[in-house]
Amino acid sequence: MNDLHELAFLQAQVDELKAMGLFKEIPILESANAATVVIQGKTLINLCSNNYLGFSTHPSLKQAAIEAIQTYGVGAGAVKTIAGNSVLHDQLEKELAIFKREEAVMLFQSGFNCNAGVIQAITTQADLIVSDELNHASIIDGIRLSKADRAVYKHSDMTELKAILEAKRSLYQQVLIITDGVFSMDGDLAKLPEIVELAEHYNCLTYVDDAHGSGVLGENGRGTVDHFHLHGRIDFTIGTLSKAFGVIGGYVAGKQVMKDYLSQKARPLLFSTNLSPADVAALRAGVKLLSEDDSFTKALWENGHLVKKLLVEAGFDIGHSESPITPVMIGDEAKTIVLAKALLEAGVFVSPIVFPTVPKGKARIRIMVSSAHTRSQLENAVQIIKKVASDLGL
Repeated sequence: MNDLHELAFLQAQVDELKAMGLFKEIPILESANAATVVIQGKTLINLCSNNYLGFSTHPSLKQAAIEAIQTYGVGAGAVKTIAGNSVLHDQLEKELAIFKREEAVMLFQSGFNCNAGVIQAITTQADLIVSDELNHASIIDGIRLSKADRAVYKHSDMTELKAILEAKRSLYQQVLIITDGVFSMDGDLAKLPEIVELAEHYNCLTYVDDAHGSGVLGENGRGTVDHFHLHGRIDFTIGTLSKAFGVIGGYVAGKQVMKDYLSQKARPLLFSTNLSPADVAALRAGVKLLSEDDSFTKALWENGHLVKKLLVEAGFDIGHSESPITPVMIGDEAKTIVLAKALLEAGVFVSPIVFPTVPKGKARIRIMVSSAHTRSQLENAVQIIKKVASDLGL
């Protein structure tokens, strides 16, 4: 057999990652992704899920999905723009728009697809995109798909953002400022009020990826824009439906003309099958729950504050998180992976975050709590983290 087909060039890179201690084995869950999970027959406290509100196992969402399958089947059957847009999709978009306090919402198959589809659709080679250096990978890839020029400012550095706008605004037709609402690796919030002030002063558009703010910040989880009271001043708000809403999908919220335009130009909508009926029905149930009951978000924040307090008391560096995302800074990549493996053995499921997800020397384990965790689970988890880290000399 031709050696070329053995893909030796890929094997060499895999071997190099393993030699450096940076190769991550992908875990296999044997249970629902809830406050505890089962891996290799062992029950673990789950501290690395984006299921912020426990909605992925909520009875109302599960029942809605079951009923939708009975009526509409298991698949959408087509892309949105041909025959894949059911009454369920239409209702969810309308309900999300009301929830987000926006004119319109357009659904996408995922948050990643949303950034890949929207950024390239709304910009041209006559435009400039200005992006925070710590924006999510999906934003970076979305920008790469655009023909627009791009500039990057230091993380949350408003002085540098202003300098870029001052120097470059007059050279382009449109300038689009893009930022995460909540930064997923550090848990800090974008300086949205200041970004909006600069955008309005320099006549720029604003684009906020609120993946980790949707269902978490603002009134009943309406997001970072609601948290800062900036309705009507953000042009494009992106959200995921796979984190706090517990299912799958993404959306962009904004003006009706935005939705009309994207229905003709956003490539993921034109060339990839729409969300399944079960997903959409479950999401509608989630939006209803969140609209009517703020106990989920309140419990999430209580648990987030508790974990931060316990980790600081245990002597850990948790960075500058302003959300339920809490990094435990380790620094060394290989040691971080060793720590995560040791915690798995000790009964705590965490995710090691290493280069290239974060810069070299900034490795950490990332603690993700949910409203479904009990106080005793979180107290126990932090005690385990403290003991294992101490045993490893960290």
